[in-house]
Amino acid sequence: MLLAEDDRAIRHALERALTLEGYEVTAVADGVEALAQAHRNPPDILVLDVMMPGIDGLQVCRVLRAEGDRTPILMLTALVETADRIAGLDAGADDYVVKPFDVEEVFARLRALLRRTSPAATGAAEDVPAREPQLPERQTVEAAGIRMDLQARRVWRGGRELELTRTEFELLELLVRNAGIVLDHSTIYDRIWGYDFGPGSKNLAVYVGYLRRKLDEPGAPQLIHTVRGVGYVLRED
Repeated sequence: MLLAEDDRAIRHALERALTLEGYEVTAVADGVEALAQAHRNPPDILVLDVMMPGIDGLQVCRVLRAEGDRTPILMLTALVETADRIAGLDAGADDYVVKPFDVEEVFARLRALLRRTSPAATGAAEDVPAREPQLPERQTVEAAGIRMDLQARRVWRGGRELELTRTEFELLELLVRNAGIVLDHSTIYDRIWGYDFGPGSKNLAVYVGYLRRKLDEPGAPQLIHTVRGVGYVLRED
């Protein structure tokens, strides 16, 4: 793991906690060193503070994504406005935690990100049950005018190709596979993040809003609908 955090106390506390949890941690204090370390010794996962001197966490994220680096990135931010969190997602981050945070929540989000990139990886020193053999899944899924190539991780609405982050792609795939079925918040959290962050979390709403902005077109029907108090459904009204 590569951890970049300019606050010395937070950096040292997180480094200790993550090491005790079983991670091998390289900790740096700024974005310049984070980029240098990422190029020199590519990590399995990155934890980036947003507000750092020189090059901030958002710019580190943008540079890595522009280089084609798809390593999962968890952002640490003291910014609580929705627009600030969307900026992190737009930069290519996969998830975020708002300061002050509970370290157990950080652990949960890291485990979820690592499971999505490598099912056998947990990031912690623990035994992982062997997965039963599965039949190859379909390479393409379609619903409501959306077509997804699962192997190439490409998606189109009509003839327009969309650029999605990893989390956006997986959320849309879940909705497409269950088109017409209302999925409750807990189910979506469990399937996408592997952990239910509770009714107070805005994480899912942020991702749904950002996905809608990429999907929706002028004059075309909205595809992702909110079922108030329950969850979301993909359908073409």
